[in-house]
Amino acid sequence: MFESVDALIAEHRELQNQLADPAVHADPARSKKLNRRYAELSRIVSAHEHWQQAGEDLAAARELAKDDEAFAAEVPALETELVDRTENLRRLLIPRDPDDGRDVIMEIKGGEGGEESALFAADLLRMYTYYAESRGWKVELLDSTTSDMGGYKNVQAAIKSTSTDPAQGVWASMKYEGGVHRVQRVPATESQGRIHTSTTGVLVFPEVDEPEEVDINQNDLKIDVFRSSGPGGQSVNTTDSAVRITHLPTGIVVSMQNEKSQIQNREAAMRVLRARILAKQQEERDALASDARKSQIRGMDRSERIRTYNFPENRIADHRTGFKAYNLDGVMNGALGPVIESCIAADEEARLAALGDETA
Repeated sequence: MFESVDALIAEHRELQNQLADPAVHADPARSKKLNRRYAELSRIVSAHEHWQQAGEDLAAARELAKDDEAFAAEVPALETELVDRTENLRRLLIPRDPDDGRDVIMEIKGGEGGEESALFAADLLRMYTYYAESRGWKVELLDSTTSDMGGYKNVQAAIKSTSTDPAQGVWASMKYEGGVHRVQRVPATESQGRIHTSTTGVLVFPEVDEPEEVDINQNDLKIDVFRSSGPGGQSVNTTDSAVRITHLPTGIVVSMQNEKSQIQNREAAMRVLRARILAKQQEERDALASDARKSQIRGMDRSERIRTYNFPENRIADHRTGFKAYNLDGVMNGALGPVIESCIAADEEARLAALGDETA
């Protein structure tokens, strides 16, 4: 069992030798990549050691139990421990999304519901910010277009982690947030107390670690500059500091106006553009990928309604996993962990099932 672990242990040992070389750390991009892989393999190596130890302990207890009944009493607990250790190692050996260790760029867009949708977009940003803070992540607001009542017609943010462990990466958790989020509540604009249903869209992209990862020909870019605008289209800047970049081969358009500096807006726009191009490339690869990859619950259909937030019932429901809880107030204050964990668990089960089909 677990014959493939030997090769991973050897790779782990080789990475350990490479990371001991000071020359590796002179190249931040390479160092970051090696550290991510090393952290991922460290979890597998540790789990394998615990699995082996559990097997040895059980074998020893069974042997000693032949002469001493006291050891026989320990056998059931050791059998349970071995089962647990086996399952843990089996899950760690599921092929991991190679982007799990990446930071993300998130875009939240108002949808159906007008002003109420924009207000809920602001609520979602607040929810994600609190959740990120609980994980020790940093949230950086890149750009936003506010509505008349203080919501967001559109807002973009970068979420960053300092961990090198892919399992603790931002993408590993936040990739499941992409899709349509439905809210049911009495809007601030409703004078009759009636419950309305609105939707807000969320897009999540893995951020490019180094600009060289995504090759962008400057001749493929159309760059326009214009004056920033606020609610109602009013001008909020007297200089042409806002930037719109169009990537001609893909048709991807990114606009930034949050900063007063045109250079800063251009840099932020390029960050988002690289992330979107990387995501597009990955979608194209995923379309040709194995069933194990396609089985992920993180569907590529960004129009999919993934979750409902019902305020009158204080209920949150994820439509992909069947998760349901009546602590919506807590979730909106950042207690998003159990919802995301249900997505991760469902994804792992789908991957395990797909792997089982492949090896059957």
